[in-house]
Amino acid sequence: MTRRVHTGLMVAALALGAAACGGGSPENAAPAAAPIANPVDAATAGNVAGRITFEGAPPKPGVVRMDADPSCVQPGAAATDETVIVGDAGALQNTFVYVKDGLGNLRFPVPSTPIVLDQKGCHYVPHVLGAQVGQSLEIVNSDPTLHNVHAIPKANREFNTGQPLPGMKHTHRFSTREVMVPFKCDVHPWMRAYIGVLDHPYFAVTGADGSFTLKGLPPGTYTIEAWHETLGAQTQTVTIGERESKDIAFSFKTV
Repeated sequence: MTRRVHTGLMVAALALGAAACGGGSPENAAPAAAPIANPVDAATAGNVAGRITFEGAPPKPGVVRMDADPSCVQPGAAATDETVIVGDAGALQNTFVYVKDGLGNLRFPVPSTPIVLDQKGCHYVPHVLGAQVGQSLEIVNSDPTLHNVHAIPKANREFNTGQPLPGMKHTHRFSTREVMVPFKCDVHPWMRAYIGVLDHPYFAVTGADGSFTLKGLPPGTYTIEAWHETLGAQTQTVTIGERESKDIAFSFKTV
């Protein structure tokens, strides 16, 4: 073998080795994915709003005993169960309302602002909330006691992490749509929370007045679902035109 041929083979081998190790030139690298822009024309978007109520006499909230952990007991305050909270005129709190179907293949940007699930007074605050796929969820311990954050999804990855000190944070991002993801604390069994994970921003949680608003929807026909942790789920179909607002209502009762 001549020196020239031997040198050429060495150069070729080095080139192949560099390519195998990812040492290719920058122009051959895969381009970065372009950020997703909001696909909805704000000039034609509409809204869906409404109110969730409880039918009949509301159940009396049960008292939660926290004596097992003195750090959770607040003098002069009695903790009550958060399962069914009914306010004035039957307003049903903590109902998750969202667009279940109708957005087709539209893709939406992931919010850069994280959502926060706090542990305060040995309760999850808020009790029900929503997030988009890929959005940061910050789980915070504001109590001077150990909490164990245990998410039990079916479609997403389960996680279980301890937070023994106040001020500790844990950040998590869900990878796929799921309604709903239950949370519990393995230390304090009365602590429960629920997170609706969606691939779009059209969701809301009813407050003390039972109201909700889904803003900025493109014209179309949608299936709207209202989900409650013990009272089940209901759906309605609604059609909105350009710049149109529609009102709908849901009524739940004990099964």
